[in-house]
Amino acid sequence: MTNSNSPNDIDPPTEESAGNDSVKEAPSIEESTNIFNKLNPEKPEKKSPNLNDYSPLFDIALKELQSRRDQLFKEIKELSSRKLELEEELKTSFSGQSDAIARRVKGFQDYLTGALQSLAQSAEQLDLVVQPVVVKPSPLDVEQQTKLIQEIPTAVPAIADTFKPDESLIRECLAQFLGQPDFYADPWKLRRSLESKDIELLEDWFFSMGGRGAQPSRGNRSKNVLVSAALISILGELYGDHFQTLVLASQPERLGEWRRGLQDALGLDREDFGPNSGIVLFERANGLLERADRLEERGDLPLILIDAAEQSVEIPLLQFPLWLAFAAEQHELFEEEELL
Repeated sequence: MTNSNSPNDIDPPTEESAGNDSVKEAPSIEESTNIFNKLNPEKPEKKSPNLNDYSPLFDIALKELQSRRDQLFKEIKELSSRKLELEEELKTSFSGQSDAIARRVKGFQDYLTGALQSLAQSAEQLDLVVQPVVVKPSPLDVEQQTKLIQEIPTAVPAIADTFKPDESLIRECLAQFLGQPDFYADPWKLRRSLESKDIELLEDWFFSMGGRGAQPSRGNRSKNVLVSAALISILGELYGDHFQTLVLASQPERLGEWRRGLQDALGLDREDFGPNSGIVLFERANGLLERADRLEERGDLPLILIDAAEQSVEIPLLQFPLWLAFAAEQHELFEEEELL
């Protein structure tokens, strides 16, 4: 009996059975992709911002900028109008003081110009000499010096006869000064008229003091300058070109007023003020003393005029034969200090 299960009788394996026994077939590309996507889910893509989403913010910012611009324009307009108002106020309020300021500036300018010209001329003719030593008195002696100046006319009565020989000529000139002013008179002649108090002051200075002494101020610098101009005019008749006027005032503004007043009253030019001219202006007594000494050395006569604002006088000034100091009252000195 044959075995039904012999090797010859065994059927060959089918494809299905063979596949089950061997390695499984690899998945396809699509299947792999699907599996990968399941294992790694994609993140949602970020959307790029859209400018339309910000348009409300842009509108708000634009409106705010326009509002600020309008506000700035409004402020600029208000400031411009305020500027115009201030300019108008300056024109109206400053006009009242402009004349006084202009006069002071003009006086300083005139003085500075003349001083520079005088300095240039002095530098050309400078003589190297030893400066005299001048001892100034103590401030405690100012009151005593003032009393000494006022007492000089009575202390030395003999000098009252200095102008006696020329009394008629002097009185004739004084009488002419009381008349109508001669605006077209020759230079160095008085072109203005005087008051009776001015004539009394000059008569006392000529015939009681002998040309040396202090006289009370006439109330302001302009009147004092006018009296001094009359004095210069008379001395010009007596001494001609052999005397020179030296004015002492310690402030440029004061010297400027002296220059303008003498120019107007005597018909002078700028060339008449200088070291080699008829009138020389000084801020310091030392320079005046040196100039007066030189005039006497060459035979000329110095006339020294001292401004009323000078509260003290250097003692060496009293040695010269012709000098006139104006003594101001307390209120006049107070007003003078307020102007500085």
